[in-house]
Formats: sequence, structure tokens, C-alpha cells
Amino acid sequence: MRRTAVYRHDLFLEHQPGFEHVESPDRLQVVYEALDKADTGPRLSFPTFAAATPEIIGLNHSPALIKRVAETAGRRHDYLDADTQTSPRSYEAACLAAGALIDGMQRIAAKEVDNAFCLVRPPGHHAERSRAMGFCLFNNVAIAAQFGLARMGMKQILIVDWDLHHGNGTQHSFYGTDQVLYFSTHQYPHYPGTGSLFEIGEGKGEGFTLNCPLPGGQGDRDFHRIFQELLVPVARQYRPDFILVSCGFDIYGGDPLGAMRVSAEGFADMTGIVQELADEICQGRLLITLEGGYNLHGMRDGSLAVLTALSGEQLAPDLPAFQQNLQSKENISADEQPIYLRQAIDLAKSYWKM
Repeated sequence: MRRTAVYRHDLFLEHQPGFEHVESPDRLQVVYEALDKADTGPRLSFPTFAAATPEIIGLNHSPALIKRVAETAGRRHDYLDADTQTSPRSYEAACLAAGALIDGMQRIAAKEVDNAFCLVRPPGHHAERSRAMGFCLFNNVAIAAQFGLARMGMKQILIVDWDLHHGNGTQHSFYGTDQVLYFSTHQYPHYPGTGSLFEIGEGKGEGFTLNCPLPGGQGDRDFHRIFQELLVPVARQYRPDFILVSCGFDIYGGDPLGAMRVSAEGFADMTGIVQELADEICQGRLLITLEGGYNLHGMRDGSLAVLTALSGEQLAPDLPAFQQNLQSKENISADEQPIYLRQAIDLAKSYWKM
């Protein structure tokens, strides 16, 4: 039986990026309401946690960016870029979001829990070292990875990013190091325009950035195959100390910003694959954090699906028994390999045994 920590806080609902902005508090509100109605059982816990300090945020971000975001505190509205706005408590929420991941990593490492899901906002994976962008103030997953390396004695960390949009900030944070393997699936070309197949890292980091750009229209079976045939063999060779996941529900079928077709069942399947990897290679150490997702049904059902796969608790009886029910997934590899996957595997063969 796995013990799953769920990180939630009403402060995350106080970040208001503007009237009719797609990254609205409603994204989390529907998930929190669903959790309140669900029989969460003994496998799920809801820890208390503290905000990340400027010193911890500074492991990944410049003093100038931290100062700029801090200056927005108490202001009714401020613009960090054309898409990225703040409200009076946005800075507090951003610090608390990063703090959730830090707390989760520490609890998992101490074996207080087995895994964690951080239901936080604002999201993070677009935030660069010195620039907030793409709805993101601070890069939560990159801060957590830097903390693991600098403060927890970890040598190697795997970041899996299945958001619809490429995590440019995360990639750039670790582009020149082999201490973090960054793996991303994303619609391409799409915002922010990065994440081409040939962005592979540089210097010591060459081969440790693995992008699988997708044309759009991919669904559960497609993502299952990408994970099994590309991610799994590389991760088994890399053998990280910890796995972090940037979870975007904007690959859900019907999301207004994308053209993917993943269902709740597909999110559970991807979570199950990554959890099995973690069990095999890093003592089950897995933390998932929320990034994008702008269809409220997708946010709610996807979150419950991820939590079901992490904990084994069936949180929504009207949804399928996710990990058992991906139709004919054992036969997926018999189909012809799509060109985007074949190209990504061919490139990965330059650095990994495939």
C-alpha cells in the first residue's frame, strides 16, 4: 500500500492573473472540491508545509527576478510579461508552491510518504532563471531539482514533463549538466517555440535533454508507447536518485489551448509507468507537480486519475479502473512506429542503448 502526500492550500486560489485569464483559480477549485467529496481513505495525507525562502528560490533564479516578483506583493495588478500577471498575494502563492515541492521531496526521502502530488499554482516550467513568462513566476520543478542536488545529496534527477507546452525554463536550467535528465513530450511548434528534436543539451549535458515534439492529435495509446519505448529504456540506464514530473492536463482531449486527445485513463497510465520506473530504479521516489491544464473537467478527472495511480485508492467510482483498462496496450508496439517517435529514438541512440 503506497502512502501519497497531497499538497493543497487555499493561498493557491488567491493568485489572480486577470479577468478571464485561462490560468484561473477555478482550475484548482474544481480539483479541491472533488477531493472534498471523495473518500480519500488512509493512503492519502495532506501535510502542512511552509513557503520556500528567497535563498532556496535562488538556487534556480537570479536575485533580480526574485526581487521583481517580490515587488508585486500587495499590488492590485502587475505585468511580468504579456501573458503573466500578478495580484496582491501572487508572490506568496509562488513561494508556497515551490515550498510544497521541497517539503514533498524531504518527506519522500525520509520515507514518511512514498510519493506526492503537488496541486499548486502558479505553474512553473516556463520560468527562466531571470524571467517570469508563460503564466509562470518561479520554476517549481527546477527549484526542487536544484534543492535535491544542492541540499539533499542527490547526484542525478530525472524530470519528466508531459505538459502540452515545452518546459523551456526547466530545459535551460539544466542544459549544460548531466546531473538532471530532462524528458519532454509537447505539441510542436507551439508556445514557447522551444523543444525541437535537436535540442539535446550542451557540454556535459549533451544527450541529457530528450525532447519528443508531437504534431498534435496524440492520445492515450500514443503516450503509452512514447513512455515505454523512449523514456523507460533511457531512465533505466540513467538510474536517477529521484523522479520529478511536470504534469500538464492541457494534453486532455478538449483542452482549449491544445490538440491532444489524452483521457483521464491515459493520465493514470502515464503515472503508473513512471511509478513503476521509480519503484525499480530509485526506491519509489516520485513527486508530481501541476503545470498547465485549462479544461475544468480534464483538471478534475485527470487529477483524480493521477492520485488513483499514485496511491491505489479508487477516488472516483464512476471512472474506470485506470491501470487495468487501457485497451489492448500490450498490442500497441505491434503497430508501425510513428515518425515522431522513430526520429526521437534514432537520435537517442547516439547517447543511449535503445
